[in-house]
Amino acid sequence: MAGLAILEEGGDPKALSLREATRRAGVSAMAPYRHFADKDALLAAVATIGFQRLREALLAADGQGGGIMALREQGVAYVAFACANPALFRLMFGSATAKDDAMVAASNASYAVMEERVRSLVPADRVEDWALHCWATAHGLAALAVDGQFDDTAETIEAMTRRVMSLGAVPAVC
Repeated sequence: MAGLAILEEGGDPKALSLREATRRAGVSAMAPYRHFADKDALLAAVATIGFQRLREALLAADGQGGGIMALREQGVAYVAFACANPALFRLMFGSATAKDDAMVAASNASYAVMEERVRSLVPADRVEDWALHCWATAHGLAALAVDGQFDDTAETIEAMTRRVMSLGAVPAVC
């Protein structure tokens, strides 16, 4: 998808346009309107792909171990995804104003990976709170990293994320 390619090249999500996506795809000016009602629909479609990719990254991290270690590694994968795809990350969590059903489902599916890991670690009545806590911690670290608030070496950001996720984002076994 041309819109995704624009973001992967470091494009600004706010500057992503149907016109530029059309030009990149090499199709007529009216072709995108067969697939997207407007720019917001294009942004939602690109954000949907981002959430699907984030889910894949979280699942891969979850498969690297079990228990608390898997949850910590999901946090590391979340931050790494954001750092590798800053424009897409910003689109997914901010610039995409039209949240269609596919985007909401993809977002929920990515969240569910972390929620399922938390479910394996805490009593049922604490899952919702701990899942939100872990997601918010990983997301906050990712947003800070994308905004350049940490050292810019991947090893430093990864180590910092692992440390912070181990401190307070990972639930103690209740």
